[in-house]
Amino acid sequence: MPGFKRHIFVCTNQRSEDDPRGSCSKLGSQALHEVFKQETKRLNLKGTVRANKAGCLDRCAEGPSVVIYPEGVWYSVKTEADVKEIMERHVLQGEVVTRLIMPDHPAPAKLPPLTS
Repeated sequence: MPGFKRHIFVCTNQRSEDDPRGSCSKLGSQALHEVFKQETKRLNLKGTVRANKAGCLDRCAEGPSVVIYPEGVWYSVKTEADVKEIMERHVLQGEVVTRLIMPDHPAPAKLPPLTS
C-alpha cells in the first residue's frame, strides 16, 4: 500500500485550566479531529489522506492547531466550516486557506492538487 499523499495532524493536547498557554483540547480540537475524519470518508480519501490526533504542537494559544504535511502548512481551525474549507480547498484543490494560516508560519501560495 502506498503512503498517504497528505497527512493532517490535529493537536489534542490537554493542559491545566490555569496554564497561560491554553489547550487545544479545551478549544474543541477533539471534535474538529472527528470532522476531519468524517470529511476524509465523505470525500472518499481513505488511504490517500490521514487525519491523526497529535500531542502538543506548541501553538495552543493560537489553536486549535492543525498542520498538514507534506506541505507543512499550519492552520488555526475554529469551526466545522473551517475543517470543510481546508478539506475542499487545501487537501483536494491544493489551495492554501490563507485566512486560517497561523502567524509566523508562512505557506506556499500554491500547492499541488491531491490528484497530481
